Amino acid sequence: MRIAAGMDKSRTSVAIEPRLPSKARNVWILLRIHLHALRQAPGPYLLATWWRFRRKRVRARAQFATLLPTSPLAYQLWLHNEKPADLQAADVPPIIALIDCAGAASENAATIQARAAATLRSLAAEGISALPIGEGEIPTLAEAAPLIAWHEKPLLMLLAAGDVLAPAAASTYRHASAVTPARILYADDDLLDAKGHRQAPHFKPQWNAELFRHHDYLTGACVVRASAQDLQQASGPDWPRRLVERIVLASEHYPPVHLPQVLHHRVWRLVPRVPVAVAGAANETLPPVTVIVPTRNRVDLLRTCLTGLERTAYPDVEVIVVDNGSDDPATLAYLDGLDPVRYRVLRRPGPFNFSTLNNQAAAQAKGDLLCLLNNDVEVLAPNWLAIMAQQAMREEVGAVGACLLYPDRRIQHAGVVLGIGGGAAHAHRLLRPDEEGYFRRHALPQFVSAVTAACLMVQRQRFEAVGGLDEANFAVAFNDVDLCMRLNARGWQSFYEPRATLVHHESVSRGLDREPVGAARFAGELAALKAAWNTGECIDPFHHPQLNRFSERFVVRL
Repeated sequence: MRIAAGMDKSRTSVAIEPRLPSKARNVWILLRIHLHALRQAPGPYLLATWWRFRRKRVRARAQFATLLPTSPLAYQLWLHNEKPADLQAADVPPIIALIDCAGAASENAATIQARAAATLRSLAAEGISALPIGEGEIPTLAEAAPLIAWHEKPLLMLLAAGDVLAPAAASTYRHASAVTPARILYADDDLLDAKGHRQAPHFKPQWNAELFRHHDYLTGACVVRASAQDLQQASGPDWPRRLVERIVLASEHYPPVHLPQVLHHRVWRLVPRVPVAVAGAANETLPPVTVIVPTRNRVDLLRTCLTGLERTAYPDVEVIVVDNGSDDPATLAYLDGLDPVRYRVLRRPGPFNFSTLNNQAAAQAKGDLLCLLNNDVEVLAPNWLAIMAQQAMREEVGAVGACLLYPDRRIQHAGVVLGIGGGAAHAHRLLRPDEEGYFRRHALPQFVSAVTAACLMVQRQRFEAVGGLDEANFAVAFNDVDLCMRLNARGWQSFYEPRATLVHHESVSRGLDREPVGAARFAGELAALKAAWNTGECIDPFHHPQLNRFSERFVVRL
């Protein structure tokens, strides 16, 4: 096959101006990042600066962590400090690159050939042989199969014409393949712009089977162990994606393994597919559910919550309202007037202990599913409970959490990430649902480390199997995270379901923990979380070491 070699080698370069000594360049870029953040959000930036001046370091760092990475220079600063792989070169097993040369319909042959030439140069530097597929001697993937020495057990790398590799990518894959039987190893990637500059990094999670159903983040940035039959079966249009999906389906016991390094610089990526509906069971096949609503006074919030439950479309719902010592006459009158056929009211006065209130109600629940629901949650659509129930009944799923919005319709909860601020925090907080965010993660169903108990569903038997909520260590905060982690440890993974969306008037009924007693309690519960689950040091498997540990947004670590 003849391939033109006219592609500019600058496609693999990174432009950082001006040319300064290393340390000075870091300072220069960081200064420009701060100026960009100040221009884009002067109020929040000045507030963060004030907190820093007042020695409120955690608050200041959390605010800056959200503001600074919005600059297009943030990734350049990260690149300037990127550490190359430090691995001894290895030449086994062999890696064979299968290059998709089909190109887009709008691209001419010369453009595709120029891109393929850049890819071949990159592969040659890594000692990787290549089979360009889509034109010339190898028009289809099936016709590549006889050209591969299968007895050498090669790794196949699937690339698009124009993709290039990071230095030591081949060695990194080879070393990793020696210690795992997984049939797919995948890495992080970024994009090349028209001038060859790196941008838009994708720091990926560890294997997340549910997320992969909606966003193929493997194809184009992985190596696979495949067979000649696999290539024959996947041959045809869109063969890289078809081949990856085929191997994923056949690798249940050895899921794909993530290498948390940027090894691929790409010309394009597959985009997420946001689901619009749930393919699920008819309502009559869903099991009975008990909804548990702790409350104290604030009849306005409780009425909105229960009215939403009345509009909910579900065949068998029991509602237990746990009254934690209400003394407001209007609230007491409202509770006394609830229909006893549909509602049970448990009177549980005393100090507020969220875990105790829910555990005591769960012990009396009749439903096969439990739904823990805050009294300040507002139902938007009648199908939310059925959507969550369908996920909660899956064999591999533990706690299911909904997408919760603030009253202004920004995201309050889209799953929980461990380790943020040393504890745990809500993912994608304050993002608007229609924004792109981080590869649309806030809009995609996926496994997560934990979900909030403000709206959480779980099978009652599984809730009981792990002992319910921890009343002693987590009276108010982090009881949901601890519950989810104990469920995860039993093989019942937490699940975020954005197709169930509700409004959460967070902290309206209980207030914020700014008084000394509340602050001391919170500090104790945070310490207990760190002791139980190492959240002060751990990296959430569905987050990434190169994403900022002080930001609820998924932004690059500076």
